[in-house]
Amino acid sequence: MNVFLTGCTGFIGTRILSACSVIHGLNMTAAVHRPFEVSLSRSVEAPSLDSQSDWSGLLAGQHVVIHAAARTHIMQDEAVEPLKEYRRVNVEGTFKLAQQAAEAGVIRFIFISSIKVNGEQTLLDQPFSADDRPCPEDAYGISKWEAEQRLWQLASHTGMSVVIIRPPLVYGPNVKGNFANLVEMITRGFPLPFGAVSNKRSLISVDNLVDLIITCIYHPRAANQVFLAGDGRDLSTTELLRGVAKVAGRPSRLIPIPTSFLEVVFLLLGKKSMAQRLLGSLQVDISKARDLLGWEPPLSVEEGLSRCFPENKNS
Repeated sequence: MNVFLTGCTGFIGTRILSACSVIHGLNMTAAVHRPFEVSLSRSVEAPSLDSQSDWSGLLAGQHVVIHAAARTHIMQDEAVEPLKEYRRVNVEGTFKLAQQAAEAGVIRFIFISSIKVNGEQTLLDQPFSADDRPCPEDAYGISKWEAEQRLWQLASHTGMSVVIIRPPLVYGPNVKGNFANLVEMITRGFPLPFGAVSNKRSLISVDNLVDLIITCIYHPRAANQVFLAGDGRDLSTTELLRGVAKVAGRPSRLIPIPTSFLEVVFLLLGKKSMAQRLLGSLQVDISKARDLLGWEPPLSVEEGLSRCFPENKNS
C-alpha cells in the first residue's frame, strides 16, 4: 500500500514514518520542506501548506494520505492575526491537499486534528466523546474544527473517505513543550507545589497514537469517522509527576499545596491557561475506537512514560 505522509519531520510524524516503514512495511512517501534523511521511504519536496499549494504531481498512485503537518499550537503567538494564520495553513492548506488527493484517486485521508476541537476542559469524570458537539476556544482549535468541516464536505461528494483523529497531549521520547518542561524539572529535582492535585487528564503516548493511526489505514469501519485518542487511563497532575519521577529514577519532590491556593497564585501571575492545564481536568472517552475498530492502546501509561527515558534501565 502506498502512503503519503505530511509533517514527517515533526514529533509525531517521525514516529509514524518509522512505524509504517520499518514495522509494517508500507511504501511511504514523505513530504519534506527541508533536507531530511528518510530511511526506507521516498522523500519529495513539499509545497507550502496554503490555498495555493500544488500537490497534484506528488499524489499520483497514492492510496492513503496521513496529514500530520500543521501550524501547531503556539503559547505566545506573535502573529498580528493568529486566527488568520491558522486558517491559512490548517484550513485552506489542508483542504487544498485533500481536494487534490481526491482528484488523484486517494482512497482515504487521515487527518490528525486536536482535542481542542472539543474544548479546553471537562468536568471531573465527564469526558469528551467523539460525538460531542465541538466547542473550540482558541485560534488553533477553531482552525482544526473548520478544517474538519471542509473535509466532511469534500468526503460527501467524492469517493475519498476521511478519518479524523483528535489526540490530547502527546508525549514520548524527545517531546517538547509543557511536558518536556515538567520532565526537566522532575529530573533536576526541583520541588514542585503539585502534591495534592486531584484533577484527571487524558494523555497519549506517541506510540499508542501511531498504532491508532495505522489501524485507521486498514480498518474498513474507520471510514468517515471521528476518533478520540488516549492511553485509556487518566492521571492527575500529581500522579503524572510521580510516574515521571519513578521511571526517571528520581525522587518526586512534590509539596501538597491546596489546589485552591494554587489557582489564586496562577491568577495573580496572569497564568490562567497554565492553571487550567495543571489543575483542571480534560478527559477523553476512547470507547468508540475500542468498539468500532477493536483498538486497544498497546502500551500502558507506565510503558509510555518509560520510553521517554530510553537510557533508563526500566524502559
